[in-house]
Amino acid sequence: MENLLERVLVIGGAGQLGRELVARLAGPSLRAPSRTDLDLEHADAVLAALRRQRPTLVINTAAYHHVERCEAYPDRAFAVNALAVDRLAAACALVGAAVATFSTDYVFDGAAAAPYREGDAVGPLSAYGASKVAGEHLVRRHGDRHFIVRTSGLYGSAPSSVKGYTFIDRALRQAEAGEPVRVVDDITFSPSYAPHVADAFLELVRRGAFGTYHVTDAGAVTWHGFAAAAFELRGLDEGPIAVASSAFPSGVRRPAYSALAHDGIARAGLPAMPGWRDGLAEYLRAR
Repeated sequence: MENLLERVLVIGGAGQLGRELVARLAGPSLRAPSRTDLDLEHADAVLAALRRQRPTLVINTAAYHHVERCEAYPDRAFAVNALAVDRLAAACALVGAAVATFSTDYVFDGAAAAPYREGDAVGPLSAYGASKVAGEHLVRRHGDRHFIVRTSGLYGSAPSSVKGYTFIDRALRQAEAGEPVRVVDDITFSPSYAPHVADAFLELVRRGAFGTYHVTDAGAVTWHGFAAAAFELRGLDEGPIAVASSAFPSGVRRPAYSALAHDGIARAGLPAMPGWRDGLAEYLRAR
């Protein structure tokens, strides 16, 4: 079987997921240039790097994912999340490398009554979601040697590159400071702890199981339920206050229900993903 991890190039290695992948792949076979050294949007530089390094696999974790900014500047969202990814996939095909890119639960419209499967119809509600759908389609047009991985509510030890903190960190800091914590209770998702995502993704790579996958922790919860579980695990007496999403006006439409099923992981023969409570407990222990 082909060893896709023989020579790996990671783009976006400073992010929450990128750091986990870089830590697991560390060694002489890994290249993880900073954005200064290799910008995904610079197609000529990307192709030159691939021709020089001849990777067996290119992993892209870079994205324009500030959803409000995506809505205000859809051209930027599509430039990074779709067009640049298309050129990356084309360059990979040209040099014979497999390509992996990460997508989102925001590709769905949130109208489902059960967790979305990989083959369910997409219907993004936002510019961010639409740009990620476009990126998925553009990767697929360059052949079958790709991994498209959708996550939901990704979090990890590294702070968000957009906000500078994780959702749980901010909620706990507010609570520990004696401030009321208001969290929406009408949006349901499948939390994705970055170390769990990295481990499952790399197992798919080792098996050469190309395709589209949902890789999140198992189960579904509202953002309020997620925060309440964190407060409970931290031994806090006061829980978060449940509010409707309308309490936080936004120009972005978000899916009200975007839990993700793991049919692809099961078909590939991987173990079941850990539960979202397990991921949260691990995160809090490491915090």
